[in-house]
Amino acid sequence: MDIFNSLSRKKEEFKPLFDEKINMFVCGPTVYDSSHIGHARTYVFFDVAVKFLRHAGYTVFYLQNVTDIDDKVIIRARELGQNPLFLSRHYAREYFQDMNELKISSVSKYAPATKYIPHIIVQIKRLVQKGYVYTISEDGLYFDIKKFSEYGKLSGRTAAEAEDAVSRIDDSIKKRNRGDFCVWKFEKPGEPSWASPWGIGRPGWHIEDTAISEHFFGPQYDIHGGGIDLKFPHHESEIAQQEAASGRKPFVKYWMHTGHLQVTGTKMSKSLKNFITIRDLLKKYSAESFRLLVLQNHYRSPLNFTNGSIRAAEEGIKRIAECIQRLRKITNHKSQIINKFRVPNSKYSNDLREKFCEAMNDDFDTPKVIAEIFRFITDTNKRIDAGELSKKDAREILVSLKRIDSVLGIIPIIKQKKIPEVIKKLSEERERCRKEKNWTNADAIRQEIEQKGYSVKDGPDGPLVQKK
Repeated sequence: MDIFNSLSRKKEEFKPLFDEKINMFVCGPTVYDSSHIGHARTYVFFDVAVKFLRHAGYTVFYLQNVTDIDDKVIIRARELGQNPLFLSRHYAREYFQDMNELKISSVSKYAPATKYIPHIIVQIKRLVQKGYVYTISEDGLYFDIKKFSEYGKLSGRTAAEAEDAVSRIDDSIKKRNRGDFCVWKFEKPGEPSWASPWGIGRPGWHIEDTAISEHFFGPQYDIHGGGIDLKFPHHESEIAQQEAASGRKPFVKYWMHTGHLQVTGTKMSKSLKNFITIRDLLKKYSAESFRLLVLQNHYRSPLNFTNGSIRAAEEGIKRIAECIQRLRKITNHKSQIINKFRVPNSKYSNDLREKFCEAMNDDFDTPKVIAEIFRFITDTNKRIDAGELSKKDAREILVSLKRIDSVLGIIPIIKQKKIPEVIKKLSEERERCRKEKNWTNADAIRQEIEQKGYSVKDGPDGPLVQKK
């Protein structure tokens, strides 16, 4: 397996630090508002990546933090007149519900920052003892990036730029260096705070993640993931803190970053009224449709979300579901069809699994996987139409698709809706007309069935009638 490592800026053969066990950390949400589809893009991809690693035989501990105390949380709570910790608990619960609705089920542990304050303090103590941290009176403890000679090795940057989120950059005029960042912020009125050797206060943004990951994994682990917007300053600062505190390199062996998500070609923003929450998305479209849209784009590339792209994904899901229904219909009937393939059907379905693994092993090339699946669906439909699939064949294909979907999560739960008796009788009458080659009456009955809200698709094992 090859993975593109943001640290080396090239694809590398994946070799875990500890044989078949993988420790993986992905930056979770800052829970000050509803999560949006930009978050969803990242978390859907890493959900698929982890599920594939497990599918490939690895044991993966997937850790995700939850930033439940931060400048953004405090500012938002102040605007709403709420307690910051009450606000963050509310949006954390909402986030977990959103993840469940998106079929994201791979996370081994969610770790809220406020539950790990003692671990954060321990890590800061080590940085203080080693001389990496200095104090600014009435402000907080700051990490001196000049003391860490490799600061910037991940992103190639050492200071904020105009496009960076100002609310997440520590901008004290008393800092020694422009890129220095706060690891402990002294108490301010109305802010949640905890006791520490340096005074009452709360942790800075970056220190939360490294303290949590060190608690679970130790000073080094395999994979760290997140959105490209976190590469600087967040991930850069994580490297500096952890490697300075432990003296061990690399802190993380493989860094993975997902590309930006835009809405109709522009950055998502509330002011532009193109801000889409996960909840708003799922009111209109299925989780499977969004997952398919994400997987049709390579994780490192920008994703442009448009009404057209999500509708096309929705149609793609319908194609997959329809093919599966046709296959299930074959397995549920006393099919007399024998295998007419030139090659065994087991090889036909095995070929898809092999192509799936080959593409995923190449830096999680999900666009190639999706293209192969739709080629397979098209070919399978042709074989059904030609009467080339036996019951055994259909079962093997369904098993292959199910195994692949245990990773991708794009096949919807297909509920078999009961067909009304009147529709069944019309379908039977139409079949009789077709056998008698009375095409005029057969077409008229089809139109009547469709007017009643049902569709009819003919196959070698008889017609497939379903609700439109």
